[in-house]
Amino acid sequence: VQLQASGGGLVRAGGSLRLSCTASGRIFGNFATGWFRQAPGKEREFVAAINWSSGSTFYADSVKGRFTISRLNAKNTVYLEMNSLKPEDTAVYYCGADPNPAGTRITGPYYNMDYWGKGTLVTVSS
Repeated sequence: VQLQASGGGLVRAGGSLRLSCTASGRIFGNFATGWFRQAPGKEREFVAAINWSSGSTFYADSVKGRFTISRLNAKNTVYLEMNSLKPEDTAVYYCGADPNPAGTRITGPYYNMDYWGKGTLVTVSS
């Protein structure tokens, strides 16, 4: 499985960006994709995840209500719509994929990713 993330850029606080993550390779029915981010000097943290089969989603508290994860199965693509961006959202954003999730519901932060894409930089200016 290969993942290609795109959509990062420079935006002012309060603005919006949409990130995309397109998967290729051996992708079947039940599949989970997540977005993570890593700010300079900090560890990578979970942002959001979605199960492709059920559409079940989960968000980190820091982005809940501002970010929306969605998928377009026909294009093997997951999106992260980011609104009301804050300077503290500045980070390199990565998408990850788990081709064999244990179930179809996501009930908490999802770290079990077997594949990773290259990151895309999001910079939010104040």
